[in-house]
Amino acid sequence: MGETVVDLLCIGAGGAAYPAAFRLARVGHRVLMVDPKGVMSGNCLYEGCVPSKAVREMASLAGALGRFGTQLGLAERLAPDYTAIVQHKDRVQERRYAQHAQELAAQPGIELRKGVARILDPHTVQIDDERGSEKIQCHHILIASGSDVFVPPIPGAEHCLTSHDLYKPDPVLRNLPKRLIVVGGGYIGLETASFFAELGSQVTLLQKGGQILNGMDPGMVALLQPLLPAALRILTDVDVQRIEAQGPLRRVVWQRSGQEESAEAEAVLLAVGRSPVIPEGCEGIGIEFDRHGIRVGPSLQTRYPHIYAAGDVNGRVPLFHAAVRQSLVAAHNILGGNQPLDYADFYNVPTTIFTLPAAAYIGVTPAKAEGRELLVGRYDFAEDSRAQILERLEGEIRLFFEPSSLRLLGAGSSASMPVALLGRWERR
Repeated sequence: MGETVVDLLCIGAGGAAYPAAFRLARVGHRVLMVDPKGVMSGNCLYEGCVPSKAVREMASLAGALGRFGTQLGLAERLAPDYTAIVQHKDRVQERRYAQHAQELAAQPGIELRKGVARILDPHTVQIDDERGSEKIQCHHILIASGSDVFVPPIPGAEHCLTSHDLYKPDPVLRNLPKRLIVVGGGYIGLETASFFAELGSQVTLLQKGGQILNGMDPGMVALLQPLLPAALRILTDVDVQRIEAQGPLRRVVWQRSGQEESAEAEAVLLAVGRSPVIPEGCEGIGIEFDRHGIRVGPSLQTRYPHIYAAGDVNGRVPLFHAAVRQSLVAAHNILGGNQPLDYADFYNVPTTIFTLPAAAYIGVTPAKAEGRELLVGRYDFAEDSRAQILERLEGEIRLFFEPSSLRLLGAGSSASMPVALLGRWERR
């Protein structure tokens, strides 16, 4: 059998890989994607964006029924069936996997293999799969291996669930826990905490630092936090010491303000972050990376102009839509002969936290203004007709302008509500 040569080999088949794969295949390039799951869409569909939002929307409907119970003539709140919600989530995943398989089959020039890739040299990748081991010669390599759940070295961590356990197809948790403890106040932990609180669980969230959503705009966080479900209790400046299994229950012990405290729950979720998945062989050929990911600039190129790293694996903007854009940047630069013709913008990426209610921001906000004066346009949801219809009167939208030119620099919202006009002006 002759040596296999491809124009592009993608390590991974998620949002950072397949947009580039399809773009190149459509102009006649031969593309091979290698992924341990053997399916397209990466962690977004497997355990991230899609399944978590399937749960979110069901929780949102349950919350709306609770708010409108009196108007609808309901004597008491309807109890949501979490098992049915999980079944809905699984069906959505199955449908989308079938859709992606059809898209892949319809595009000539792309092959997807279920396996593990190891970089041997700048132009050679070894694939280990059910066929055995095979060396592939590659004109270009796109590292799009994504990230994985980070499990901290906390004693008793093995007694906890992760987002993988909650959202993967046929997940571990299929019944609503009466009590849930969430360790970690980032977007995954806070979103999940709000879903379960809206569904009826008593939720305690433990955040190590002083602010939930650490690293995000403090003003947006301050607007969001009071709007979260009442059944969600948030404790900050917490240092978790250990998790103990006590029959069907889990006991979490932590230090706070010099005192030891603890709580019990039917389930504990560890949500303290994700780590980049660095393919074997990167270090051997001198590709630079740290705990955040592979180091790249806006062209997405590594030290080798023909080797790119896009998406969560580079740690710049760990969001699915950012990964898709980065994948296309890599494709454009490959088509340009590895000359930087397109660039990823790491700083003006819309970010949404899909809590209940949601929040979003983009661009320059007061926390990022670095002393610059901003002109602020503000619209309160209490004035909005749709907010009034949905009984979601709290929250607001803010737009941030440069005072001298009225150039729009950024925006933020404490809930996902449409707005038809810009309200009063104020100086900040």
